[in-house]
Amino acid sequence: MKILFQGDSITDAGRDYSDIHSLGNGYPKYAAENIKAAFPDTALEFVNLGISGNQTKDLLARLQSDFIDIKPDIVSILIGINDVWHHAADRSWIDNSVFENNYRTVLAAIKEKTGAKIFMLEPFLIPVEDKEFFWEDLTPKILIIRKLAREFADAYLPTDGLLNAVFIGKNPTDFAADGVHPTQTGARFIGGEYAKAIAPLIEKIK
Repeated sequence: MKILFQGDSITDAGRDYSDIHSLGNGYPKYAAENIKAAFPDTALEFVNLGISGNQTKDLLARLQSDFIDIKPDIVSILIGINDVWHHAADRSWIDNSVFENNYRTVLAAIKEKTGAKIFMLEPFLIPVEDKEFFWEDLTPKILIIRKLAREFADAYLPTDGLLNAVFIGKNPTDFAADGVHPTQTGARFIGGEYAKAIAPLIEKIK
């Protein structure tokens, strides 16, 4: 069973680009560990093609080579924070209709051309002072992702909500010091939640 991780730097997490099976040091690493422990008798192949800095438009450009040609059984996608961050300095936000069309095109192609199960993770933002204004654009884009998930996803991880729940009584920056890139604490948490959410899909396929 081939599981493909896709996204930006949060998924990339320092992986070795010369080896598609290199999972980096982020949530894919911990997700894979938890999945292998939960399914010790299932032959599992993990592929990480997350690329630092990517936006939805970049996934669209990589659609054939890095999604369809991989022929995954399950593809997970965590994308969206750079669609906000890269346009935040002057608030030149990407139009929500463009964002939705980019993401919708990727999802539709996966559904039509691979037959893979789709696991979507929503982008998140840890409350840090210099990025709190990102919510102005991130909130409507998360709502778009949730709408697309209802249409395309076989599983969905409400990452932002889960993180905001888990760090009640804790220091939020323990989970992502800069508000975006998870610490090891954050990556372990996301990886654990990822493994729980993907388990029903693995059960259906194996």
